[in-house]
Amino acid sequence: MEFRDYPDREMLALSLADRIASQLAQHLRSNERATLCVPGGTSPAPVFETLSGADLDWGRVTVVLGDERWVDGDHKRSNSRLLRRHLLKDKAAAAEYIDLYTGDASPDLATDALAARLAPHLPLTVALLGMGNDMHTASLFPGADHLEAAMAPDAAPVMAIRAEGAEEPRITLTRPVLADALNIHVLIMGPEKREALDRAQKLDPIKAPIRAFLDQATVHWAE
Repeated sequence: MEFRDYPDREMLALSLADRIASQLAQHLRSNERATLCVPGGTSPAPVFETLSGADLDWGRVTVVLGDERWVDGDHKRSNSRLLRRHLLKDKAAAAEYIDLYTGDASPDLATDALAARLAPHLPLTVALLGMGNDMHTASLFPGADHLEAAMAPDAAPVMAIRAEGAEEPRITLTRPVLADALNIHVLIMGPEKREALDRAQKLDPIKAPIRAFLDQATVHWAE
């Protein structure tokens, strides 16, 4: 694990956006397409704002969320809504977007079709992960109903998952898909997340799912 400590959140956002853009550009120099996986929530919004204006051949980039709440794209809790507002605009509006919310009655009905759509875009070129205070990432929550299956080496690429603290049912990319990314970044902010990261390093990934990705990751932190 590489740990990067920034003097402030603005510097973190600028540096991380530049790093992601550079890795995507480098990949595109020798590959037809690149795939960027990003987290939901509000923490990455400043990174997305900077990244959306990056001078990339965005028409050759596919963007996908690491997970999504099973709500309509206009719902206030939709990760896609935040992504459209902060990333999929300006130059990045040209990117292809794989929406994990399909409109099916439940996420369980969407997994096969999503896996087939995602397959041509794997492995992920860059995976940007977040982390909750409970040490979850994507929708890989400690105690979730299908967590062990989603963390297994032979897990399907996309799974429906439900957890006590997650409110809505979720759809999530699974451990093997996220861990196989060519470049992995973890974005955390504030002292509570730093403490959670320290705890996670000492725990089994079933108790601290973020732990499964830390060895290959660059962690970006600011107070």
